[in-house]
Amino acid sequence: MNTDAEVTHMSSGETAIPRPVNYIADAWSDCATVEGQWNLDPNTREPVHPMVTTGPDDVERALRHAERAYGVGRWDDEARQERADTLERVAALLETRAEDIARTDSLTSGVPIGVTRKVAAFLPARIRATAADLRSIPRVRALAADGRDVRLYKVPWGPAAILTPWNGPSFIPAAKVVSAVAAGCPVILKPSEHAPGSAQIVVECFVEAGLPAGALQLVHGRGEVGAALTGDPRVKIVSFTGGPVAGRAIARAAAEDFKVLQLELGGNNPALVLDDADVEVAADGIFEGMTKLNGQWCEGPGKVLAHRSLVGPLVEALTERLAKTVVGHSLDEGTELGPISNAPHFATLQSRIDGLRALGATVHQPARLPELDGFFLSPTVAAGADPAKATAELFGPIVSVHAVDSAEEALRLANAHPSGLDAYVFGGDVERAIEIGSRVLAGEVRVNGAKIADLGDDSAQSFWGPAGLGGHGPAESVRVFCGDRVVGVDSPDLPL
Repeated sequence: MNTDAEVTHMSSGETAIPRPVNYIADAWSDCATVEGQWNLDPNTREPVHPMVTTGPDDVERALRHAERAYGVGRWDDEARQERADTLERVAALLETRAEDIARTDSLTSGVPIGVTRKVAAFLPARIRATAADLRSIPRVRALAADGRDVRLYKVPWGPAAILTPWNGPSFIPAAKVVSAVAAGCPVILKPSEHAPGSAQIVVECFVEAGLPAGALQLVHGRGEVGAALTGDPRVKIVSFTGGPVAGRAIARAAAEDFKVLQLELGGNNPALVLDDADVEVAADGIFEGMTKLNGQWCEGPGKVLAHRSLVGPLVEALTERLAKTVVGHSLDEGTELGPISNAPHFATLQSRIDGLRALGATVHQPARLPELDGFFLSPTVAAGADPAKATAELFGPIVSVHAVDSAEEALRLANAHPSGLDAYVFGGDVERAIEIGSRVLAGEVRVNGAKIADLGDDSAQSFWGPAGLGGHGPAESVRVFCGDRVVGVDSPDLPL
C-alpha cells in the first residue's frame, strides 16, 4: 500500500486524522475495526476514526518477520555510518511533517498546539543525536589483556517490542524506535490505541528513509495485541511506557524467558517545599509542572509536601495562577491548557479528585472552562488531605498540597510511597535543597524548577522502585538495546 495515496497530509485548516494502518513485513496493510469503538476528538467528543486492532495472524506475521530480520550483522565504521546516514534522512523527513505531527498530537493528547509544535520541532534533534551516537560509539573495542586479542562487542539483543502511551504520541515512539533501530534490534511498535496517528507518521518517515528490510514494523491495537507481542519468546527485549498494571503484567510474562525490560511506569511524584523556599518560585515551578502537557506526563509533580508556614501562601499563589489559565480547544493558538486526552482518563481524574475530597481536601478549581462538550477539567489544587493516604498517581493538571513541619517529615512522607521516577525540591539554600534531594527515592530530582529537558548532558536516569525497571538517558541505543559479549584468546597464564 502506498501511504501517500491513503493518508492525506493535514493542511493548516484541516483537523482530520486518518484511520490507522499497519506496516508488517515491509508492506502497509489495513487493520481490523473494533466494533462500536471510536477514537474521539477530546475537544468535542466527536468521532475521529474507528478504533482498530491487529488480528492474531497479522501479529504472527510481524513476529516471524522480526525473527528472520535479526542478525548480529556488521557494525564496523562503514556500516555504522550507513545506518547513521539513514537516520539523518529520517530527521529531514520529520522536519517536513512537523505540522502534521503537531496537529495530530494536539488532537489526540489534547495538548495545546503551541506546545505540540515545540515537541514536533525537537524530534529531528533527537534522531540526529542517536545518529551521532552511531558514529561515535564503536560496537567493538579491545580490552586490556596482556597483549592477547580480547574484544568487547556491543550486540543487539534481538527483536524488540516497543509499546508507547497516549500522552507522548510522537516523541516517545520516535525516541524509543530510533534507539532500537540504531542498535540493530528489529522493532515491532505498538502505539496506544487512544493516540495512534502520530506514531504512524513517525513510522512513515523511517520507512521512506530506507531502513533495511524488517528493521521496523507497526501494529495497532489494544492490550491484547501488546500482550501477544510481549509474551512471545521471539521477542528478546520489551520497552514500555505506561501504567503499573500493564507494566507488572509485562514483567510477569517476561520472567518466563528472561526478556530484557525497560519499563517506565511513573507514580505520584513528590514536590518538597522547604521552609526557606521562595513561594513565588515554588508556585511558578509547580504550576508549570502541573499544566505542562496538560499535566499528562509521568514525571510531573503530584504530591506537594510544603512547610506548614508556607501552605497558605502557596495555595493562594497557585490558585491565582490557575484562575488566569486559558483553557480551550487544543488547536486554538491562545490556549494554554487543552482537554484531557480520552474518556477513560477523564473519568479517572474525576475519581482522583473525588478521592482527595473524601480524604478531607479542600478542592480549588478556579479556571474558566470553554463552552465545548470536550473532556475539559480546570487545573486543580486539593489542599489538606491526609498525606499518608494521598498516594494515587494523579497524571493530570492536579496537585495535592500537604502541610509538614520539617524537611525530615517531608522526606519520610515522600519515601514512604515513592514515585521512583521524578521529584522536586524548592528551597532558598540550593546546597541544602540538593542534599535533601539526594535522599529522595527517585531517578531524577529537580531543584527550583519543573522543566522536561534533561538537567545535564549526561543525565542518565534510573527508574527506582515502583517507577519500573531500567532507565533512560544518553546513548540509549547501546545502554538499553545492546548486550555485552566478550570474545578473545584465552591464556594458560591466567590464575584460575
